[in-house]
Order: sequence, then C-alpha cells, then structure tokens
Amino acid sequence: MFSNRITINSDQCGGRPCIRGMRIRVADVLELLANGLSPEQIVSEELPDLELADVQACLQYASLKINHPVLRVAA
Repeated sequence: MFSNRITINSDQCGGRPCIRGMRIRVADVLELLANGLSPEQIVSEELPDLELADVQACLQYASLKINHPVLRVAA
C-alpha cells in the first residue's frame, strides 16, 4: 500500500503529495510514466533516490484519487 510512501506536508512542494518526505512529487513520477519511461528507467536513470515500490505507490495513489463517485444534481 502507498500509505507509508506517499507523504503530504503543507510546508513542502506546496502541500502536493511527495514520496517518502523527499521533494519528489507523485506528479513528477506520473509524468515520467506518461512520457513512456518504464518504472525501471525512472529509478535507475531519472530518480535514483526512488525504489520500484515508490513508483507503484504513485500509481496506487493516483488510482484511488481518480476513482471516486460523481454526483449529479437533478435538473
């Protein structure tokens, strides 16, 4: 689970979700994935302070954040 890997601190990166208290935002990792990098490339070439489990935690976090009900107002 991502709970111990994704941190939110209002004094860091504008309160955006980061990885393990570092100044690496979840959005940074998701952007690299969206641009075609593999998790292995991210941790070995782009962000060597990360672990593969951190990349997985970012994906789990994003999945939970976008998977929410949409309420419709009756017209």
